[in-house]
Amino acid sequence: MTINQKSKPLLAVLAIVLLLLPFFIDALLGRGWVRIADFAMLYIMLALGLNIVVGYAGLLDLGYIAFFAVGAYCYALTGSPHLASAFPLLFPHGIHLSFWVVLPLAALLAGGFGVLLGAPTLRLRGDYLAIVTLGFGEIIRIFLNNLNAPLNLTNGPQGISRIDPVNVAGAPLNATQQILGVTLPSVHLYFYLFLAFTALVVFTSRRLEKSRIGRAWMAIREDEIAASAMGINTRNLKLLAFAMGAMFGGVSGALFAGFQGFVSPESFSLMESVMVLCMVVLGGMGNIAGVILGSVLLALLPEVLRHGVVPLQQALFGKMIIDPESLRMLLFGGALVVMMLYRPAGLLPSRVRRRELDTDEVAETV
Repeated sequence: MTINQKSKPLLAVLAIVLLLLPFFIDALLGRGWVRIADFAMLYIMLALGLNIVVGYAGLLDLGYIAFFAVGAYCYALTGSPHLASAFPLLFPHGIHLSFWVVLPLAALLAGGFGVLLGAPTLRLRGDYLAIVTLGFGEIIRIFLNNLNAPLNLTNGPQGISRIDPVNVAGAPLNATQQILGVTLPSVHLYFYLFLAFTALVVFTSRRLEKSRIGRAWMAIREDEIAASAMGINTRNLKLLAFAMGAMFGGVSGALFAGFQGFVSPESFSLMESVMVLCMVVLGGMGNIAGVILGSVLLALLPEVLRHGVVPLQQALFGKMIIDPESLRMLLFGGALVVMMLYRPAGLLPSRVRRRELDTDEVAETV
């Protein structure tokens, strides 16, 4: 992928804005909003991983959050004292692997689970595939919730705490650090770490989209029978799509565990899978910029409602009438209905996807 001369100044400006963004957010809105921006980038990585499965290959996955959970628990088990307390004879001091060792391990483990999910679903499409993937996501969550007996592997619904923070060059990111004379709080340090990984995921997604593999995925999405007739190995490519998307989810999960310092099964519910899917659909399936836009909008929406709706109701009615969480679900549903009616391809659809929908509308009219 080459960068033309016109886009280089824009990329330079964008890089400067992103580097200064946590300082502006901290000064204008407070440090809590920097933490929200950190979570927004985690959602961007998750949504871009799901975009490979749904947007490129056209495989509807409602259990994607399971791979996020696999990555998170992989880091939690190898970077906390839990194994020492659960299996003192085998791990008297725990494992406490380096973050840079656990990260590829989490990606590979999540990718293996992606293949495990993809293998029995190769002949399924549409609603049937969605139901199977939904069941897979719930199976993973239930396992995490119940694997505290007879062997306490996941600590059940109590979750795993005291997870080691991410260390970069020997500096833990959960403490304020001085870099080149600039004082950077923990949330700023994690912001830059997540920004670097987000840029890597965007770059990888872009390269995949323009590659022969990406074009083969899109051919499978449009017509699997025609793609197979043209010599495309649909079985292997569908498995690759599941594995690649799952690896992005595993990396995001490991980053989440290091950032939070605590993981529990309630963080990986079906609603989280639905929200990540909404990010992809709302922004524009198959378009990286659209997926990023949808992720940012839906990651910020709960906090905007929490900080805006409650004070507004208190000022107008003297009490809270509608809970922000209920209002968020109402807005989710309403936004999706409106999008399907007026912009079915999303806010920023890919050109290929837009042409497909336009062609379908013309065919229905004729």
